[in-house]
Amino acid sequence: MRKSWTRMLTSGLVLALLVGCSGNNGGGGGANAGGGDSNGQGGSEAGPTKFSISMRTLNVSYVEKNPDINKDKYVLELEKKTNTDLDIRLIPHNEYQDKMVQMFATNDIPDVVQGTGGISGPELAGAVENGVFLPLNDLLQEHGQNLLKFIPEEAWKRMTDSKTGNIYGIPEILSNPSRRATWIRTDLLEKVGKEIPTTVEETMDVLRAFKEAGVEQPYAGRQNFKYADTFFGAYDVLGYLNQFKVFPDGKVKPTFFDEANMKQAIQIYKTMHEEGLISKEFATIESADFKSIVTSGKAGMWSMNANELPIWGTQLKENVPDATVALIPSPVGPDGKGGYAHYNPVTRSFFINAKAKDKAEDIVKFFNWMVSEDAELFFSFGIEGEDYQVTDGKPVFEVPTDAAGADKMRYLNYWLWLVQDTTYNKRVSELSDSGKELIDAFDNMLSNEGRRGIEFDPRLEAMVKYPELNPKSDELPPLILEHVLRMVYGREPIDNYGKVLEEYLSKGGNEIIEEATKRYNDKENAFE
Repeated sequence: MRKSWTRMLTSGLVLALLVGCSGNNGGGGGANAGGGDSNGQGGSEAGPTKFSISMRTLNVSYVEKNPDINKDKYVLELEKKTNTDLDIRLIPHNEYQDKMVQMFATNDIPDVVQGTGGISGPELAGAVENGVFLPLNDLLQEHGQNLLKFIPEEAWKRMTDSKTGNIYGIPEILSNPSRRATWIRTDLLEKVGKEIPTTVEETMDVLRAFKEAGVEQPYAGRQNFKYADTFFGAYDVLGYLNQFKVFPDGKVKPTFFDEANMKQAIQIYKTMHEEGLISKEFATIESADFKSIVTSGKAGMWSMNANELPIWGTQLKENVPDATVALIPSPVGPDGKGGYAHYNPVTRSFFINAKAKDKAEDIVKFFNWMVSEDAELFFSFGIEGEDYQVTDGKPVFEVPTDAAGADKMRYLNYWLWLVQDTTYNKRVSELSDSGKELIDAFDNMLSNEGRRGIEFDPRLEAMVKYPELNPKSDELPPLILEHVLRMVYGREPIDNYGKVLEEYLSKGGNEIIEEATKRYNDKENAFE
């Protein structure tokens, strides 16, 4: 087996490197980059600006286990730095959309609302159209100049009503849309004498070797193929909300209309199921169990956000000391490409309640501070004098290698830092050679793979009209998904897939395709 793997990153290289799920890739302004006074603070002579903000927990352990996030020392330090008094209202990760709809239905809306993307996400329940949020154009011009400079036009477009030109939210951005990666246990590869696979066929050979070696789950599956869509990506049939493409007949359709490639992808999963290369119960495995399977050492290969490597790698090492894990190029399919659906450029977004107009100026200053050098130091390293020191004008920081320390840094690097480039944390990564290799992996491996399709934002009206045909951001539409699962489990022949597409068309799919084609040709909120 080769000892030098091209564009591969082992967890052994990054266990001393904490990246979390995000980071500022390039900084944002100088020491006084915040809005308001020279310290970048809002507030007034009467005291700090008080405002409430709803935030999804995002499965961050530090947050979900915290007895009172509003009394956390880092929240208190953030308040001190920005002259604010925050009332953070947590929304459980797995209940987010339901809780958001409930929030708007009961009109119990905080001063600032966190969304998951642009202005038309389903979690916002039409709030923008109904005048719930404040237009921010003038406020940003006056108090958010650093935000306007830092955030690219592509991201602002997602926060703008195309009919009025009003900006309704402040986005957190992702400069590298290829966030998910294929992971593999390299210690197991070495054990079975295999090289890093590059094609679907080579990947299947490796999974079979893992099975023969006694690996419980050669490939870790998950409910609805969420974070288990490696082979749909290889065949370019992901079919998600942002996975439309122009077909030879000139019509814009979901990628799962590529019948030949879709049938091949389904056959791969069916073979994996039949041969025990994926759990027989994969269709019922949820996120918490999926993580437990991986970090307990039961899996040989899986898919996950690349920036989780330090966290999951540390936890895997604690349970299986000899384990090593790597990010590798995703297996390629017939077109020589592979990878996962690209993310849109907005990862989180923040909207100001129209009823909070009297404090909106200071709220914009608060977000403007997020792209300052002071913010970058704080969210990267923590509290000066406690988490890091400054020597000769430079920060000196020791990256934690234990799970608790990694969780804390993920909270700072990712969750609490509201506006940044979430690709990776450049300051932390640049502290070591291994961190520089991580940057190289993102810039030179992940940036060259993945599937970019056509996305409509706001989503197609016909999709909303026909919920059974409405995909999620990373799940097939319910109608298609149900048939695919039946085929993988051997309860429906794969050759029936053509009839499934006919069913899709008969139940409203023709309207979806007609609307998609028209909007694409008219360049009406169609993003590629």
